Amino acid sequence: MEAKRAFLPDASAARGLTDGFAPLARLWAARGRLALIGPALNARFHLRGATRLGQRVTLRGRPKVVNQGTLIVGDRVRLDSTVATLELVALPGGRLELGDNVFINYGSSLVSSTCVKVGNDCLIGTHVMVMDCDFHRVEDKAWDTAGAPVVLEERVWLGNRSMVLKGVTVGHDAVVAAGSVVIRDVPPRTVVAGVPARVVRRF
Repeated sequence: MEAKRAFLPDASAARGLTDGFAPLARLWAARGRLALIGPALNARFHLRGATRLGQRVTLRGRPKVVNQGTLIVGDRVRLDSTVATLELVALPGGRLELGDNVFINYGSSLVSSTCVKVGNDCLIGTHVMVMDCDFHRVEDKAWDTAGAPVVLEERVWLGNRSMVLKGVTVGHDAVVAAGSVVIRDVPPRTVVAGVPARVVRRF
């Protein structure tokens, strides 16, 4: 019995053992926050040319970012450029504005020569295109970046491979189905689908 007691740690030794693991326990408890440090630093690096960069922005992957005008990124924006390159482009005189809590998935392209505004809490799927100009005239194929503003109001959801063209306002809470081409305004709280996109549901 005495021999067995000799191998049992006393209370002070047990406390020392526990204290030794305390930093690891705190690190394990903070693992969720640590997982965001890399994407947060990545966002600070790749979006360093933004006119204004909000708090708690995260970015995964390497996007193509061009700011020759005004690029505003709101708080808690989440960007993904892993599988395919995400493009955020503000041409000279253009204003590209991302509201708070916006998510943009990989392969999407947002280009502004005039104004593209993405409202708070919007979701943009993969390979989506949002452009406020045509880039070329049909008649002579000449370069032309004259455009009309594009506005996505709050809580808009753009499905995969959809396109929103110049002069369009997408109303709050609207959903644009995958593969749709939006050439006219979308009413709030509707689902639009097709080429060109038409209202297929109201809610």
